[in-house]
Amino acid sequence: MSDKSTELIHHPYLPPEGFAAPQPGVFKASTVIFPNVAAMRSREWKDKTGYTYGLHGTPTTYLLEERLCALEGGTQCVLVPSGLAAIANVALALLKQGDELLIPDNAYGPNKALAEGELKDWGITHQFYDPMDLQDLARRISRRTKLVWLEAAGSVTLEFPDLREQVRVCRNANGGAGVLTALDNTWGAGLAFNPFELGDGLGVDISAHALTKYPSGGGDVLMGSVITRNEALHIRIKLTHMRLGLGVGANDVEAVLRSLPSLPLRYCAHDQTARALARWCQTRPEFAQVLHPALPDSPGHAQWLALCGDEAGRAAGLFSVLFDARYSQAQVDAFCDALRLFKLGYSWGGPMSLVVPYELASMRQAWPAHLAPGHLVRFSVGLEAATALQADLVQALAVLD
Repeated sequence: MSDKSTELIHHPYLPPEGFAAPQPGVFKASTVIFPNVAAMRSREWKDKTGYTYGLHGTPTTYLLEERLCALEGGTQCVLVPSGLAAIANVALALLKQGDELLIPDNAYGPNKALAEGELKDWGITHQFYDPMDLQDLARRISRRTKLVWLEAAGSVTLEFPDLREQVRVCRNANGGAGVLTALDNTWGAGLAFNPFELGDGLGVDISAHALTKYPSGGGDVLMGSVITRNEALHIRIKLTHMRLGLGVGANDVEAVLRSLPSLPLRYCAHDQTARALARWCQTRPEFAQVLHPALPDSPGHAQWLALCGDEAGRAAGLFSVLFDARYSQAQVDAFCDALRLFKLGYSWGGPMSLVVPYELASMRQAWPAHLAPGHLVRFSVGLEAATALQADLVQALAVLD
């Protein structure tokens, strides 16, 4: 009787080369097989000239990394399990005890929490700066500052900073020695603007992206990326990536690769519907303020206009409202509960519209002067029809009467 188990594992058949299809093949591997000892000893895991181990890359992950570089304008990329993991990878690669980190006060909350938690415990200090005040950023940079986070638009309140001038301030800091900049580019998704080419020869050093959002597009994948144009900086990030054992599943990579070709179409659809609803909300007496970078009276509109091209420039599918101060938090919560198409849930970028009420006062150092008083609700617009979503808002607002 033949040894079936050995035969099944070591069967010699290999399929012929030359197969081509719209979707790339999916390679799943922890172990990578080497043809000989010389190859095992000579292969370099830090570049894409070969394969050494599943965590260091497969044809599937290499392909997504290269396509993301093309999307965002970078040259080097690592994939991580979430957008927050991308932020953490950057921080752990570039900061050490005694260093200081600057974060905009309207940054993604978990970025701030990381600085206030683990980084602080490891002797890395931080300051929160006003993203709409270039002088505030400039005066907080010191010799101890090793990294400045940027975010456009800001989390929840969607202020759009003067990103180009922020990068200029950081580049000219400390007598021209400069300080590294990292942008959370999830909102822009590589489509609203090129983070590495902001104009006047200015660009960020690092772009972190929550692929969980628009690149995935399905609300069913957690993944992030860190992209650079600087080889030495990339190696620092990649070494930390290796030491932390960060990896992503091949099936998740496959899902993002499948969604990428439709990204521009989906982003445009989210954007158009969000603008229509935001403009409609401006006509409603229940709302004291509507926040969306493309609205002329939204904080940072002029900066969005300058960076994203014109009134038709891209602006994602998020907008927030501040309810008139006469409404209590309980009333605002009842409005959110009454929504039928907008579902209560975190994240965004998928086909389903979402809504979250936020306690903004607990998220900022102080109440921003450019915001009206009132309780804030953020909407993430999905791919439903604008008329259906507007009708949902109308019926939910009726609970306030």
